[in-house]
Amino acid sequence: MELLRFATAGSVDDGKSTLIGRLLYDTKTIFEDQLEAVERTSQQMGTDYTNLALLTDGLRAEREQGITIDVAYRYFATPKRKFIIADTPGHVQYTRNMVTGASTADLALVLLDARKGVLEQSRRHAFLASLLGIPHLVLCVNKMDLVDYDEAVFERLKDEFRAFATRLDVTDLTFIPVSALHGDNVVERSANMPWYEGSALLHHLEEVHIASDRNMIDARMPVQYVLRPQSDEYHDYRGYAGRISGGVFKPGDDVVVLPSGFETTISTIDTYDGPVEEAFAPMSVAVSLADDLDVSRGDMICRPHNRPTVGQDIDAMICWLTEAGQLSARQKFGLKHTTRSVRAMVSEVQYRLDVNTLHRDESASALGLNEIGRVMLRTTQPLLYDEYRRNRDTGSFILIDETSGATVAAGMILYRGA
Repeated sequence: MELLRFATAGSVDDGKSTLIGRLLYDTKTIFEDQLEAVERTSQQMGTDYTNLALLTDGLRAEREQGITIDVAYRYFATPKRKFIIADTPGHVQYTRNMVTGASTADLALVLLDARKGVLEQSRRHAFLASLLGIPHLVLCVNKMDLVDYDEAVFERLKDEFRAFATRLDVTDLTFIPVSALHGDNVVERSANMPWYEGSALLHHLEEVHIASDRNMIDARMPVQYVLRPQSDEYHDYRGYAGRISGGVFKPGDDVVVLPSGFETTISTIDTYDGPVEEAFAPMSVAVSLADDLDVSRGDMICRPHNRPTVGQDIDAMICWLTEAGQLSARQKFGLKHTTRSVRAMVSEVQYRLDVNTLHRDESASALGLNEIGRVMLRTTQPLLYDEYRRNRDTGSFILIDETSGATVAAGMILYRGA
């Protein structure tokens, strides 16, 4: 079955964890002992209902404060599709956790409290979703039961958010009025909102088209490992293992290995389950080539007439993720891009972006915790990259503190030409 990854987003106490708990509960994908534990904890907390948010808020601090701090991943499936949910926190100080959880998502659920409307953090998370290249955005106006399921409230918030979204790079935007607490329009259509003519949330998640979201044009396979089995049966075998980041590969295809530039053809493509006649993103495969070439980790296999950009000057949007210091010019970091690790220096901080107003502060000289800005980097070795909007795998990287080994920033490469 097809897999859909989606992330929840929005402001504090908009009901993200409750919505996920409702999805899990109404699709009958939680175990009996889990439900009993949640019911028991709900009673201990003094609530007169089963607090489904406890299904995802697992940290003691989360349960004590009634908030989400860390990213909680949950898995469930229906007869139509498999799902991985990233329940991300709403507090501004945990924006980095939201970026982490949403970085691999196909769809983002942005929740609004029907009583509070579009808040600063709602706009922040919607912008981050568009910056991260998430192709599908669903705005769930939650807690409709607290505004008497009023259509006028839903339409007002819908118009307000749509006006903001016109400034974002969002191609697919859907609006659904829900009550996560009572299950209205979550799994089944709600009788309390007969004026709403769209589908329930689960139906939309099952039907949203994601097959065309991946780049199937630009063939890219970063080499992760060289396979040389030590057995008599495969003593002449040399395979190059990695996860395909884009395009389609087939035995007999002409390919080029970068950065060396040597051209050859594909002999075989093998998976854990055996050889295949074609491979595409995001499959993990081992490719054998017709010629003996010097290929190692960090190289990339692609088409001779469709190559990524090769360069050392990287123009990127950076999200600074750590409290330990700031990002400023002349700083040096380790840089991890696909399977290649290099060193990099910050050449210039071009501007800091206000994610609430989308204003560019060109006087800024540094980025602090959770801040986003445009930065120029110079790497010690060339990277083999595409624009992030074209390929999220080959267009993204992380910066690593060379002293502590901690990840300090996430980057999305902007287009600069060859």
